[in-house]
Amino acid sequence: MLFLFFGGVIKVEVLNINGAERQFADGVPATIADLLNHLGIKAATVVAEIDGTIVHRDKFAKTNLRHGQSIELVRFAGGG
Repeated sequence: MLFLFFGGVIKVEVLNINGAERQFADGVPATIADLLNHLGIKAATVVAEIDGTIVHRDKFAKTNLRHGQSIELVRFAGGG
């Protein structure tokens, strides 16, 4: 996705997170761990799926993200 402004063009990258398009002007976060940090989510409280494939928590820091991917983040909630 490109945006024009008075000084030139900015390339905005997109991830689809839980069905909503999220734009990143500085490029998508490099890994799932980086995305969770960006969103303020603790890795221990979430299950992640990228393009239909579940990613194990121990792979969050090694799993690279790229423009256009679909990501589902499911958070655990306690209750009684």
